[in-house]
Order: sequence, then structure tokens, then C-alpha cells
Amino acid sequence: MSVAMLWPILLGICSELLYQICAKSTPEGIHPLASLSVTYVVGALVSTVLYYALSKGGNLLREFSQLNWSAFALGVAVVGLELGAIYMYKVGWAVSTGPLVKNVCIMIALAFVGLLLYHEALTANKIIGIVLCVIGVVFINK
Repeated sequence: MSVAMLWPILLGICSELLYQICAKSTPEGIHPLASLSVTYVVGALVSTVLYYALSKGGNLLREFSQLNWSAFALGVAVVGLELGAIYMYKVGWAVSTGPLVKNVCIMIALAFVGLLLYHEALTANKIIGIVLCVIGVVFINK
């Protein structure tokens, strides 16, 4: 596997680990949306700094003019993801099982999204993998 293929996976893994630790560490007494407000201000600042650092001579306002609906929908989705993660821990899910159960369910749903919306193949191996994931989720929650 090339470095070009590997680095996004490693970045995602490291970021997901930090994400789950931070979501689990959100103070009990704070309203999750207050915490997320700070999260998004920091995220906007980091994104802006990285944009200018990684795109030589970039024009952020020009880039904004090329947006479509997906950036706005992604913003709504990200709020749902993060709010769900914080509440997942507030109601008692363990950091070792909550994200695993959630991600297995998401991957199963995405297999069908890929099939229905993007005409991706649902092979026998994928079906076996889905069944094994479901069995794993059942065992983890016993």
C-alpha cells in the first residue's frame, strides 16, 4: 500500500481516537451544544489556517462561491454525529463498545447505500462480513 493510500487512513484513525476521547471527556454539567459551539469555532480556525498553508495563493472567498448543497448538509450531519457521540457517553455507553456498535451499524447501512445509490456490488464476501459484524455486535452487548 502506498503512502498516498495510507496517510488518510492513519489520519482518520488518530483523529477518531482523539475524537472519542474528547467526546467521552466532555464535562457532565455542560450542555453538549455549548461545547460543540467552541468545537466548531476551533474547527473553522484550523480549517482556515490549513487552507492557506496547503493551497498556495488560494482564495477562500472564490472557493466559497463554488460550494453546493453538500457542504451545508455535511455541517448538519457533523452536528448530529458529534451530538450523538456526546449523548452516547452521557447515557452510559462505554468507550470500548459504543463507537464500535455505532460504526458497525453505519457500515451495514452504507453497504446498502452503496448498492442502491451508487450501484456498488454487494458480494457474497460483503454479506458474510455484514453477518459477522452483526454477530460481533450481539456478542459485545451480552
